[in-house]
Amino acid sequence: MFNLTLTNDVARKVRQAGLLYLIIIVTGLGAELGLRGPLVDFENAAGTARSILAAPVQFRLAIAADLLMALSDAGLAVLLYLIFRTVAPGLALSAMVFRLIQTVLIAANLMALQAAWLFLASTDGPADHAALALLLLNLHAHGYDLGLVFFGVNSLIMGVLVWHSGLFHRAFGAGLAVAGAVYLIGSGLRFFAPEFHAGFTPIYVVTILAETAFCVRLLLQRNPDLLELDQN
Repeated sequence: MFNLTLTNDVARKVRQAGLLYLIIIVTGLGAELGLRGPLVDFENAAGTARSILAAPVQFRLAIAADLLMALSDAGLAVLLYLIFRTVAPGLALSAMVFRLIQTVLIAANLMALQAAWLFLASTDGPADHAALALLLLNLHAHGYDLGLVFFGVNSLIMGVLVWHSGLFHRAFGAGLAVAGAVYLIGSGLRFFAPEFHAGFTPIYVVTILAETAFCVRLLLQRNPDLLELDQN
């Protein structure tokens, strides 16, 4: 592995990556926690149906936010590959592939949300379709965690790349690696031990902190000529 050489072009790509990362964090958390989360109760199909039908714009905005997140994620995957390919080209390519797989899964999984909305908004009325709509919402939750399996692997690889880059403090690499482990454990619990998943959910705050810290670091990257002026 080699240290990452900072040039003006690399610094520009780093800031662009930070901007896309910020969009991903805001839209991802906004869609799941701010928009869709308050409407969905997996223990109450009828109540969920009523909540969604009472706030159709909010539910559709959640889908739009997730779509914007997926688009930004695809762009970020390419940018991070271009940035880190000189550190370890094989690992950088692997990280991009795993992130793109996650992006495709999450984007395709939005069809489950759209199908739930179509069922609830049909002329037959919510009573007939509430249970099926909730099943589709649950399928979306499982599909999201399936995508996070691949993102967890991506985060582990990115942790290694950041650790060895020489451009970022190794704490950022360690944080990303820990976030990757959290994603893998959380997704594993969702599929294979769902009774423990709810109790594990608060640990996801680690991923938010680690990724937000790395995002801020990317946004604050300066051009090397400006750094030289500061040193002089």
